[in-house]
Amino acid sequence: MPLIEVTDLTKRYGSRVAVDGVSFTVDRGEIFGILGTNGAGKTTTVECLQGLRTADSGTIRVLGLDPVKQRDALRQRLGSQLQESTLPAKLKVREALELFASFYPSPADVEVLLDRLALTEHADSYFGKLSGGQKQRVSIALALIGNPEVAVLDELTTGLDPHARRDTWQLVERVRDAGVTVLLVTHFMDEAERLCDRVAIFDTGRVVATGTPSELRATTSKSTLDDAFVTLTGRD
Repeated sequence: MPLIEVTDLTKRYGSRVAVDGVSFTVDRGEIFGILGTNGAGKTTTVECLQGLRTADSGTIRVLGLDPVKQRDALRQRLGSQLQESTLPAKLKVREALELFASFYPSPADVEVLLDRLALTEHADSYFGKLSGGQKQRVSIALALIGNPEVAVLDELTTGLDPHARRDTWQLVERVRDAGVTVLLVTHFMDEAERLCDRVAIFDTGRVVATGTPSELRATTSKSTLDDAFVTLTGRD
């Protein structure tokens, strides 16, 4: 069975439909990408998956659990790096990991996680003094501190320079190689093509195509992909 199943998910904010009948599945061990422009419904969808928002209609199962009715049980098995998440500037990296580790019954070893994400030399640094790439490494570490089966990474590389983006991509691949299923939310076409086993392309709250990057290139109309590429990357 898929680890994540979403069927006919709909979410409205007043008269605006943010997510309109979205359906997809995510299999164990893959990096599944949700790709789309700002406002396409990506973040609302993953917030519903995590139980942070309640869908207006449709069904969601993550690890066989209802994210709203069984939210506490899901939190022990799912790690998240949210788009707008941050930490107090005066909190040290090791302190943050130890704090978050205290929330879980069987957390990852803090020192091992620091080493895995190349944060050992920054363990006693204040969060506010870190570079953008280092802060993203901390975000990934916090998403993994509970030894999750699924990790949700939302707009992970936005604002990073090319070198930091490539370093972060390698970290995401290592997370998957460690046995964690990854749900990656992005608006970068090249990021999805580099990292994802399968991709769902979102447009105005709907899934307009799903498949491997190569399948999408082969089966989706050239004009659709070209338009998406220009829109998502700003290139023509």
